[in-house]
Amino acid sequence: MNNNDFEIIKETMSKIGEDTCIQFHRLGGLTNRTYKVITPNKDAFVVRIPGEGTEKMISRPDEKKSMEFIRHLGIDAALLYFSDEGIKVSEYIRGAQTMSASLMRMPEKIQQSAAVLRRLHQSNVDTGIEFNTFQIAECYEGIIKDHQVDMYSDYDKIKDSIMQIYQKEGAFSRVPCHNDPLCENWVQGDDGLYLVDWEYAGMNDFWWDLAAVSIEASFEPQHDEMMMYAYFGEPVNKSHWKRLLLNKIYVDFLWTLWAKTKVPFDGEPMELWASERYQRLKINLKHYFSFV
Repeated sequence: MNNNDFEIIKETMSKIGEDTCIQFHRLGGLTNRTYKVITPNKDAFVVRIPGEGTEKMISRPDEKKSMEFIRHLGIDAALLYFSDEGIKVSEYIRGAQTMSASLMRMPEKIQQSAAVLRRLHQSNVDTGIEFNTFQIAECYEGIIKDHQVDMYSDYDKIKDSIMQIYQKEGAFSRVPCHNDPLCENWVQGDDGLYLVDWEYAGMNDFWWDLAAVSIEASFEPQHDEMMMYAYFGEPVNKSHWKRLLLNKIYVDFLWTLWAKTKVPFDGEPMELWASERYQRLKINLKHYFSFV
């Protein structure tokens, strides 16, 4: 831990009446710096410090609003403090185990994650926060251009194909979504499975969350079928498969751009991550055109 983070944590913990901390442990995360903090009376908390460059991509007021909204659903740890800059303190999930792709492919976890997402999607609340894939993509494109990050030679062609598909297919629903349910944002606690990190939450098609889980956990078709059956409670049909495929395309399109925006800060790992997503995106585009 650098000295700056140490000072930030001490000051932040004082906001919730905890002036003394005896132990700090860095947790995982792609862009933010997150710490488990233990106080003298053995209470545990999580402090999240936003990573460099996130202020250009994430609305912290929207994130706070989303977290306040989902508080009553019981699907994330209790939020205790949230600053204007996005520094936050949450209760530590007892028995916390961060999920991995292999764990998320277990039938029990597929069923549990489907239940969490269904509870979120069926909460019947409009958060007023929009998650529009193509508006966000334009923002990311601007950041990529400003930082002079190289783009793929066929990007414009691929984007045109995706836009044409979206104009034809449209969105299936508009419900509260997490929008970034990668494996590391699922945490198994002593009393159930939690979904954390609501930076990208907003109103979107529920299929996006299902597609994102499938991609991030490297689901095979049998896992996809199990997830959709658990979510809908009915046999999976051709329409289900089509909507899942469409949203896999949208997910990889947006997060390819997101990874490109991180290249100036995180270098080659993000370039490789973007390339992996972009190649999968093009494969799924071919599947879509053969599907229809």
